[in-house]
Amino acid sequence: MSLLRTRYSYKNTGLLLLRIGIGIMFILHGWPKMVGGPERWAKIGANMQLLGIDFMPEFWGFMAAFAETVGGALLVLGLFFRPTLILLLVTMLVATLRHMSAGDGFGGYSHSLEAAILFFALYFIGPGRYSLDKTLFPSNKHRKTFQV
Repeated sequence: MSLLRTRYSYKNTGLLLLRIGIGIMFILHGWPKMVGGPERWAKIGANMQLLGIDFMPEFWGFMAAFAETVGGALLVLGLFFRPTLILLLVTMLVATLRHMSAGDGFGGYSHSLEAAILFFALYFIGPGRYSLDKTLFPSNKHRKTFQV
C-alpha cells in the first residue's frame, strides 16, 4: 500500500498547490473590497474599533483589502512569504473577532479562524521549493560564493 508509506516526496508540490489554491481564493475574496473604494474601506476598517483603534477607518479597510488581494497574489508566487502571512493572519484574526462579537456563531467565524490557523502554520512550514522566495533569497548553505 503505497498510500500508507511515509515517503512524502511530493511535499513541495503539495505546498505549491496549497499556496495557489488559497492564494487565488483570497484574491477573489479581497478584490471586491479593493475596488469598493473609500466607502467600503471605511465600513471594513470600522472593525478595528473592536481593538480600540477608531482612527482612519478607510486606511484600515484598505489594508485589509490589500492584505487579502495582494497577499493572495504573493502567496501564489511564494514571494515575501512570511511578511505576507503576518498581514493575512492579522486580517483573519480581526475578521474572526468581528464575527464573534457580532454573535454570528461558529458558522460565522469558522472560515476566518481556519484561515488564521492555516496562515500561522504556513509561517513555520515555509513556501516550499517552488517559490520565488527560494529562488531570490536562497538560504546560506545554497548561496554561491565568489572567491576573490
